[in-house]
Amino acid sequence: MVETKSKISFEDALMELEQIAEKLERQDFSLEESLKAYERGMELKKICQGILDTAEGKIEALTKDESKKTNKTGFRGESKTTETKNNTAQEEDLF
Repeated sequence: MVETKSKISFEDALMELEQIAEKLERQDFSLEESLKAYERGMELKKICQGILDTAEGKIEALTKDESKKTNKTGFRGESKTTETKNNTAQEEDLF
């Protein structure tokens, strides 16, 4: 199975990598085939790592974005500055 970086999914790359590893462990290849399989395995490893790095970056960005939203808004989505003004006004009415 020969696919380019942009066309292979993480799952497919990982599955192919696992198959190569199993065959190498069983020594089902000649030396030349083993070298080609190892080379393909390294390509697949890079593909998988790239996909994982991209996913990690997206998760970090989403987490930071969500953290900023949480810090800027209150329980019901009201801004904290609005809540503070409302609380101050309510406290003044009490006195």
